[in-house]
Amino acid sequence: MKITVGRIDKADFPELSLKDIDLKIDSGAYTSSIHCSNIEEMTDNGCNLIKFTLLDPEHPFYNNKEFTFKNYSSKIVKSSNGISQERFMIQTEIIIFNISFPIYLTLSERKDMKFPILLGRKFLNKKFVIDSAKTNLSHKLKYKE
Repeated sequence: MKITVGRIDKADFPELSLKDIDLKIDSGAYTSSIHCSNIEEMTDNGCNLIKFTLLDPEHPFYNNKEFTFKNYSSKIVKSSNGISQERFMIQTEIIIFNISFPIYLTLSERKDMKFPILLGRKFLNKKFVIDSAKTNLSHKLKYKE
């Protein structure tokens, strides 16, 4: 059975030290993305790494913490304005509706966007159905007594 998700919600990303972070359900996007800054590919002892800071200093959840991932890839993403760009992609964990799911996130400088995280079709497919009239269904469930 598929879980009903609204147009916006909040979720936890334990590996990224994010709790109750705002996200937008975006059925128009194929991949999910997260707002990062200072995205840098580097080599350490012959090992390729991706290094980034989540969010930006203006965001209330910004903590200036640098994250490093060994397992990452890159993919071409076409943005809503039709421009294709190469973005790095990591796999991490999302907790939504009190269930942990693996998720691939592209790293994106989404500074001007209202929501730091977009959940795209690849993640939503076969697990969720979207009711655009509803909001924060997972967040309400999490704090239900």
